[in-house]
Amino acid sequence: MRTITIKPAAITHNLNQVKKFAPETKVLAMVKANAYGHGVAAVLPALQQANGVGVATLIEALEARQLGWDKTIALIEGAFTVDEWRQAIEHDISCVIHHAPQLTWALEHTPPVHCATRVVWLKYNTGMNRLGFNADGVIVAAQRLHEAGYQLILTTHFANADDQTHPLNAMQIQRFNDMLSTLQETVSADVQGSLCNSAGIVNFPTHHHDWVRPGIMLYGSTPVIDQSAYELDLQAAMEFSAQIIALQTVNAGEGIGYGSRWLAQQDTRTALVSVGYGDGYPRVIADKTYVTVIDTINHQSYPCTVIGRVAMDMIVIDVSNVPEGTALNSKVILWGNAPRVDEVATHAGTISYELLCRLSLRPQRLQG
Repeated sequence: MRTITIKPAAITHNLNQVKKFAPETKVLAMVKANAYGHGVAAVLPALQQANGVGVATLIEALEARQLGWDKTIALIEGAFTVDEWRQAIEHDISCVIHHAPQLTWALEHTPPVHCATRVVWLKYNTGMNRLGFNADGVIVAAQRLHEAGYQLILTTHFANADDQTHPLNAMQIQRFNDMLSTLQETVSADVQGSLCNSAGIVNFPTHHHDWVRPGIMLYGSTPVIDQSAYELDLQAAMEFSAQIIALQTVNAGEGIGYGSRWLAQQDTRTALVSVGYGDGYPRVIADKTYVTVIDTINHQSYPCTVIGRVAMDMIVIDVSNVPEGTALNSKVILWGNAPRVDEVATHAGTISYELLCRLSLRPQRLQG
């Protein structure tokens, strides 16, 4: 059995950690991409102390509303069409405005006074060079939106916040702070600011402004390159596990799996585990990647190396360090508390975000 166990208590703990890092700010918790693979329905109850949630698409926003979320929902890429803008108004959804067509829709279709769509997250391109107006465009857009009765939150996105030493960070912070001051002086003193994602929350504590936007750290993964999730006191919100389905001894000189990539240097006790890239476990991993076997006989935990190529439906692990008699159906933790998903991602040459988001529908979903 392949199992994904979501731990709402860990998500709540991680949200509280965000609040410790940024005690004076409002929190827009990111639940896009099905809450980073954790499931929006499972995650929302654990985020009740957040001030709002952020999503990437209107479908995600409507799902959050249908699940009963009655606080702020921010569509962080904004409406893609004028029809989506109208639907955002109908369902009380706040939107980012980052280019001219969205500005036009907002000015031509003004929401009712008390509608949440009256709050606009105005995107300023400070150096990421993806979405957002340039400096002149932001000022013009802010003036026109304010005149139309909108409340404004200036926002931008870091390109390198995970690396505190990257020189672009200081430039983006300066550009953002200067623009926020300009808008507050020339447009409205009520213009708010939102600069920091998860990495910014950790690395730039003096620049949190009015709203922070945590994502990956809510799910127990580190957002920065120089501190682990453990060091940041973040708890794993997901445990991905499977079971041992067969045991065998591979003789010295024999290979395992497709391509016979791994060759036994000595007689080696191995176990086959019921999981593979068809479930979302990465196909390409480093030789030192490990899983944790929970031995059903003595109830002890044992780190065991993955050997051979990952297949669609199974992996093979070296259980030489597990006592003789390891039982079939013993639980195998692919990521959770040990190893952490960050470790597996590093061994796969990617980031935890990707591993969490690309899990398939095959594993059974549970709450723990």
